[in-house]
Amino acid sequence: MRISHYVLPSLIAMTLAACGDKATLQVSDGIGAKPNLPPPNKSLITTVNTAKAVGWLAGAKPTVASGLAVNDFAEGLDHPRWLYELPNGDVLVAETNSPPKPEDGKGIRGWIMGKVMANAGAGVATANRITLLRDTNGDGVADERKVFLQGLNSPFGMALIGNDFYVANTDAVVRFHYETGQTEITGTGTNVVDLPGGAINHHWTKNIIANQDGSKLYVTVGSNSNVAERGMDNESGRAAIWEVDPKTGEHRIFASGLRNPNGMAWEPSSGTLWTAVNERDEIGSDLVPDYITSVKDGAFYGWPYSYYGQHVDKRVDPQNPDLVASAIAPDYALGPHTASLGLASSKGNTLPNEYKTGMFIGQHGSWNRNPRSGYKVIFVPFNGDKPAGQPVDVLTDFLNSKGEAQGRPVGVMIDKQGALLVADDVGNKIWRVTAEKPLVKSN
Repeated sequence: MRISHYVLPSLIAMTLAACGDKATLQVSDGIGAKPNLPPPNKSLITTVNTAKAVGWLAGAKPTVASGLAVNDFAEGLDHPRWLYELPNGDVLVAETNSPPKPEDGKGIRGWIMGKVMANAGAGVATANRITLLRDTNGDGVADERKVFLQGLNSPFGMALIGNDFYVANTDAVVRFHYETGQTEITGTGTNVVDLPGGAINHHWTKNIIANQDGSKLYVTVGSNSNVAERGMDNESGRAAIWEVDPKTGEHRIFASGLRNPNGMAWEPSSGTLWTAVNERDEIGSDLVPDYITSVKDGAFYGWPYSYYGQHVDKRVDPQNPDLVASAIAPDYALGPHTASLGLASSKGNTLPNEYKTGMFIGQHGSWNRNPRSGYKVIFVPFNGDKPAGQPVDVLTDFLNSKGEAQGRPVGVMIDKQGALLVADDVGNKIWRVTAEKPLVKSN
């Protein structure tokens, strides 16, 4: 019997899902300062359990927590991933996806994963642009839309220092001149620093954040593999956060051993940098929790040799016990395989008081867990400068009753009115979360 090439990918995906492992713990067991870390469970065939991307039906939207309301801030976007607000209140959104990376998809495993990711909504071509959204009448809906910057290379992070607008392309940080109120940048950018890219470029997203005085940029660079299976020679400068001088491009590794850091935020009471990190796959549905952590200058966080501090990953060859001995455990686990990407401090929000101090996190959703995890936006409360207590679900029901993905949250930010904005790259929307009864904006 001949199987159609249209049917084969679906058959393979279903076979993989059926033969993979199943979780024995709840997602909540892998959350908090001391998550439950069971022994690794490396099944013969990888668990593949990605939700099929279907988008939102007309009028549908995620479920919001009690005391909150949600509306469309913008819709009809092209794979919106990351958000940034300019000082005048204009909201920028990076409409972007993976660049070509021919060496990452080689072999039967690469081919299968390409089909699986396409099924999850990640197979669309990258728009390679940043779009400006403006709410001119203050009603919480963007009524003006302009192409702010185009011709980029899988852009992700954005930062403004004075009149210098920085974009983290997948292979470089680029600087453009910006004037307040400008709705389009047409000038040629200046390359500030090259970033690891190339034909593998496994984790392609690069984020940036500026420090308070604008003297430094911090850049996330994810690993080129799951657990260095391509060799450490392909991981140079990766699995790290870089510190970059925006004027000269001089740079150093600020922190390392971070498999795939994405979101970054400054904790307001201490001024400490925090990041959201996606941990490794393929050692069971219960391992390894993604996490948020404060980032210490010069610290090593384990990847690839160990996870969650000094739990050795025996798949890595050769081992490095000296580095493992120096590995720091992260501050707070977010559940296994949740794909926690977006990170925003709650400072300045006008949501109810329970959201006053902490961090909002966009969880893009799992592919390597059965049952699925993530696919929601959560809030982690802080006491002072540290997480305290269990997370709160802010936006849920991104999966419908059939387990299909109506949307997948990515970037999160607090806007100038104190609302929470959420980029949804499957729903092609930006959601805006407010209090049912507006509060006075906090400082």
